[in-house]
Amino acid sequence: MDSPDFSQVPAWVFHLPPTNATLNAISTVLLIGGWICIRRERKRAHIGMMIAALVVSAAFLSCYLTYHTMLHRHAGDASIRFTHEGPIRMVYFTILISHILLAIVNLPMIILTVVPAIRRRFDKHRRWARWTLPVWLYVSVTGVLVYLMLYKWFPSDYLELLPQAGITDSSS
Repeated sequence: MDSPDFSQVPAWVFHLPPTNATLNAISTVLLIGGWICIRRERKRAHIGMMIAALVVSAAFLSCYLTYHTMLHRHAGDASIRFTHEGPIRMVYFTILISHILLAIVNLPMIILTVVPAIRRRFDKHRRWARWTLPVWLYVSVTGVLVYLMLYKWFPSDYLELLPQAGITDSSS
């Protein structure tokens, strides 16, 4: 397979993956905080945490779609691929595939959880929340793991191509 050409991708686009991981981490903290608040019957704090989690998750989705749209627009079907070999490759793809599949169902689940809360149908809200929270948490946590595995722990060989697109490693 030919190496992708990232030279036409605006440099700011490559700052979106760490931004996305940060937004996922913040979402995780807010979701756990919201859960703790409702368990302690601190309803206002719960509402605030969950609204913040929604806003942060919406910002993540916007950045994620922007990143992939810009890569597609400027580099065709190019993306940063996981290039590490060995058993960790199977671990990475297991996490990635489960993350993607649950992310697809997560958005409708969130809607089905939030709408009853807005309508003050808390019985229905609780029924959905019991399923939505674990899925949303899993998607948020695995989003961070996918980023760490692809960019930090087992850096893709494709990352070597990024300085050609105006990106340098900020850790050096």
